[in-house]
Amino acid sequence: MTVKQLTLPELTAACRDLGVGNVGLWREPVRSYGVEAAAKLVRDAGLTVTTLCRGGFLTAVDPDERAAALADNRRAVDEAAALGTDTLVLVSGGLPAGHKDLRAARERIADALAELGPYAERHGVRLAIEPLHPMYAADRCVVSTLAQALDLAERFPAHQVGVTVDTYHVWWDDRAPEQIARAGAGGRIHTFQLADWTTPLPEGVLNGRGQIGDGAVDMREWKGYVEAAGYTGAIEVELFNEGLWARDGREVLAETAARFAAHAGDADPEEAGDADPEK
Repeated sequence: MTVKQLTLPELTAACRDLGVGNVGLWREPVRSYGVEAAAKLVRDAGLTVTTLCRGGFLTAVDPDERAAALADNRRAVDEAAALGTDTLVLVSGGLPAGHKDLRAARERIADALAELGPYAERHGVRLAIEPLHPMYAADRCVVSTLAQALDLAERFPAHQVGVTVDTYHVWWDDRAPEQIARAGAGGRIHTFQLADWTTPLPEGVLNGRGQIGDGAVDMREWKGYVEAAGYTGAIEVELFNEGLWARDGREVLAETAARFAAHAGDADPEEAGDADPEK
């Protein structure tokens, strides 16, 4: 999504040219291209698919809507397996129209996970609950903190359900570092994502994720938290940003790789400012 202006062939070619070996994919472009065709494309480019985004939206009350959501999530698991990733990111869903009970909505998520967790396990896929910033609680995600996400995940085996740690959504929470340690102790950090918090937020706020280094988040600090918790997996950058989408996608990808090296890489920060994205 960081460079959604690129087609999947353009994306894989740009990753190959820049030496980027991992890519997180979203369902919409994958399904438009064709799941099997997309799987072959990334394999042929030598890329590893880190995660598929997204499943979820599991808070519906209406039985038909719940059945449809479960069916869609099973399809998402199938797609993740076909792409060769072991992680499906879940955005849990907001409050249904006319309902105001956050706890009941979270219980419906747990009910859905009880069905989806074993299905995902049979396909070699883990479910990663992503807490979203509280400003999304009403319409997109009633899970707002890592503590809430872990309270749900810990009802199930870690190889079925864990969490996504996304700096954009948790950087404000002073309990998040201890929750990252809790997640790590249980083997439940299934993916780690970076995006910066910049202000003013755009109208609608959804597409307000800032480029790494442009905002308030200390990326190296948060990387330190997940590493101290035992996380050794891939680190994703996920930016929803109209300004970035309006630019040349290859240029944005190169810039993002360089920003990652400068603000979250292993090199000394003062030496990484002109980092070669191919490294």
